[in-house]
Amino acid sequence: MRGGLERWKRGVESAGVRQAMAYAFKGSCDSHLRSVTGVEALAAYADSSSARVTRFTVEQGRIASDALDPEELRRWVDGHDPNTDAPRGRELRSPQADLILDGTINAPKSYSVAALINDDLAAEFEALQDRLRTRIITTWRHELNARRGAGGNIRERLHRIEVVELQHRRSRALDPHIHRHLWLNVKVLGEDGRWSNVDSRVAMKLHTLINAEGELAARTDPQWLEALARNGYTLDSDGEIAELASAVRPLSRRSNQIEANRAKLLLGWRSEHPGQEPDHDVLQHIDRLAWAKNRPNKPSVVDEEQWEQLVRDELRAIDPALLIARQPTRTSATTIGPLDRDLLAARAIVDADSRSTACGGRFSIYDLRAGATRAVAASGIVAPRESMQKLIDDVVARGLAHTVDLLDQECDRPGHIKGYMAASTAGLKVELAARFDMLTHAGEQVDHEDIVDISRKTLPHDVTLDEGQSDAAASIAGTDRLVSVTGPAGAGKTTMLRVARTALERQGRNLVVVAPTKKAASVAAREIGATALSLHALLADHGWRWGRDEAGGEVWTRLEVGETDARTGAVFMGPRRFILQPSDRVVVDEAGMVDLHTANALAVVAAETGAGIAMVGDHLQAMPVGHAGAMACMTRRATAVVELTAVHRFRDPEYAALTLRMREPDSHEEALAVAGQLDERGSIRRVADAAQARDVMVEAYFRWAASRARVALVTSTNEEADAINEAIQERRVELGQLHEERLAIGQGEQRLLEGDVVQTRRNDRDADVENRALWTIRSIRGSDIELVALGDSGDRRRVSLEYAAEHMHLAYAATVHGIQGETTDASVVGPGVDASGLYVGMTRGRAHNEAVAIARTPAAARDQVAASMMRGSQEVNIDDSRRAVRTELGRAARDPGTRPMTALEAQQEWLSQAARTLLDIDQRKADAAARAHGRGCAADTTDLDHARERLLARYQLVTQQYEEAIQHAENSAERARPDRSRPARDMGAVNGPASGGGLGR
Repeated sequence: MRGGLERWKRGVESAGVRQAMAYAFKGSCDSHLRSVTGVEALAAYADSSSARVTRFTVEQGRIASDALDPEELRRWVDGHDPNTDAPRGRELRSPQADLILDGTINAPKSYSVAALINDDLAAEFEALQDRLRTRIITTWRHELNARRGAGGNIRERLHRIEVVELQHRRSRALDPHIHRHLWLNVKVLGEDGRWSNVDSRVAMKLHTLINAEGELAARTDPQWLEALARNGYTLDSDGEIAELASAVRPLSRRSNQIEANRAKLLLGWRSEHPGQEPDHDVLQHIDRLAWAKNRPNKPSVVDEEQWEQLVRDELRAIDPALLIARQPTRTSATTIGPLDRDLLAARAIVDADSRSTACGGRFSIYDLRAGATRAVAASGIVAPRESMQKLIDDVVARGLAHTVDLLDQECDRPGHIKGYMAASTAGLKVELAARFDMLTHAGEQVDHEDIVDISRKTLPHDVTLDEGQSDAAASIAGTDRLVSVTGPAGAGKTTMLRVARTALERQGRNLVVVAPTKKAASVAAREIGATALSLHALLADHGWRWGRDEAGGEVWTRLEVGETDARTGAVFMGPRRFILQPSDRVVVDEAGMVDLHTANALAVVAAETGAGIAMVGDHLQAMPVGHAGAMACMTRRATAVVELTAVHRFRDPEYAALTLRMREPDSHEEALAVAGQLDERGSIRRVADAAQARDVMVEAYFRWAASRARVALVTSTNEEADAINEAIQERRVELGQLHEERLAIGQGEQRLLEGDVVQTRRNDRDADVENRALWTIRSIRGSDIELVALGDSGDRRRVSLEYAAEHMHLAYAATVHGIQGETTDASVVGPGVDASGLYVGMTRGRAHNEAVAIARTPAAARDQVAASMMRGSQEVNIDDSRRAVRTELGRAARDPGTRPMTALEAQQEWLSQAARTLLDIDQRKADAAARAHGRGCAADTTDLDHARERLLARYQLVTQQYEEAIQHAENSAERARPDRSRPARDMGAVNGPASGGGLGR
């Protein structure tokens, strides 16, 4: 079971309260759209049979429930007592103030199908959701907190929370989709008897554990699994009901067809009502028409019984056996005793580590608990939830033994603070830094006049190198062992490399270009004219092998010469295809996408062969799938560092300059200024909800395709990309651009038609296709599919139907990783993307780039785009991570003491706060130094240096006073003690910064 946690805001003139009322009592639901706003993605889809909602009150483990009518719910959402209308604590009237946190409980879709065709399972599934609801709301009460004190630095535990539950049976497209919304009111009662707001930051970070609880319930609950067994059903490895999984994709395809119908109907309505937005009743009518379209003799408005029968008819058409009662099956379950707890702990660590890539490899105890819970869920045990807690706690404890504690065993540590790192990841960071240190060797650049001469002879007459490009080419062709070239999108890195290749050839040296993907390598080979291959192909030729261990962790090994390759059975005789010489230059293109494991293996190969490495890319574009930081790690050690600053891609020079500011704004204010300029240029498209955002992207495809131009559609998730892809395909079928006479099945049972734009997702040497390459389907035959490269009708390939089913999908829209490296005529970036997704998306189009924001006002849209631009600091090494977690801890609320502070404790608290401030200053200095190093200049940290010097002097003075007071207290205790033979009590010492160096080192 999975679901998001969304914030519902008050909005302008309390629009959020009105939206909540419509959502609750008009039955609207957009959860299947994975909306990024929650409150604004509202569209009615069914009439509610009740004018009351259920409220649950949780106090110290006790749960009471009652019902709220519309007026009572309005007061409750508004932060008031639903009965008396008295405000609960201080009223926050800002449009950005949170009202409720909306947690969605989603189950695999096969569960909804089972509930529709089997009354017994319908009842048991509701009971399962009831038990899960109880678990979730009691976890919220126990784990969440309010904030007290100056700056909200005191954590106040909760006495009472209130949750409203909404139950839905269908998606907006009227497919079976049983799910629930749990509305946690932000007004909570602390143990001190005061009402205030919940710490929503903690709630958002806790939700990974909430989702894990859902998965545990679905896969281990005895009552649910027994019900499945007595009705002849089992769960597969993904948690779906195995016997019903075949119906999920056809139903989803029908859902996407409904979305396409709805988009057309909305477009028609808006053309007839310019300047207006449809209300809930209009949207409800449109949704019903969209659902009924293409269903012969079906009514446009159906009641409950009709709806159930119509869906059963569709299931019967998919597979008549789905509706036939099944014979009971036997349940087989693992008991807790024989479980390999160390293996579960290893899987928990792998789970937490895999979700930590955005935070430099750091994770919290919540993340580790979630990983342990998921590991237990997948273990095959069947047991009541309460009997598994000791097992989960033991798995967490064993997992902690395989972590590095970045907070040095800090006791007062809130659960959401990401203060742990997998020992394997920490070790990899240290190892990579050490290998690059060993490779660091200063050399000399090629003479600038030689580069100018080569560029005249190599490049077209109308193309010249700017100063940055010339410096980069001279460095790569020079003799520095490590070279780093960073630059924004469109800076002309490929043009520069053509000149560097010729400069190396004049010296009798080879340029070997590698890239994280074979697709990127092929592009580089065509444009540069040098040997180019995927980085993994080079490493494989030098004996490296990679895979997963039993816990799912990534493992890299190295074959020795003469050793038999377990995969192929062949004896490894050393590199054969890509032999490197000591003077060769290995250029890593798109180097920002190289992960730590891969970079470490490359450093080993470079050390053995004597080859030099040049990393060329942008760490601010798409991140690697694994842990990032490899390029930044090398840049800090490179003796030749060049940053390209000119942008050559865009037709509008003003927009080119704006993309540089968008790339890495210094502050939120700067990001807002950039967003304001984008808005003034018409580069921000404001929409009402996620459905309209999808409509905008679909329309953009057809608008640009009509003029034979390419548009990049960039989404935040693969699911959203799939929905847009299938909506475009459906519209193209209706327009007669595609025909359904011949079709193939793609990845995830996606329908592929002749003329579709597709992407291949696995390198295949025999078919000569590359991962993430884009194609148009030219023809579908009985055994294979003919592909034409997008933009090159002469570049054709054939892939088998089996390959297509496993490794090919529609690609009208894609996530940032799918679009990285592409250059198109236009680009539209959907809502919900992160900083790299926004930047990459907004730099693909030569002529037009546009960001879509779900917002009610222009100001809110600009703020949303600005928020997407902001990035966290890069955590290249362990010291960076220690500083980052100390900064995070300094912003968190902490548990109050049980008694008033003594003078000594007050000094200790000041020292602790000062230490965190010094760490924060060190972090800011390190960031400034890294940025300056990347630009080849010195960082100006004068103000920070002065602030650190003053605070450090004060810190040293207070430390001396504290130690003297401790010694005085110990002496007094010693004199007062009758038995002088007993040792004095050790009151501990403060861990602070050394006077001469950085903190945490």
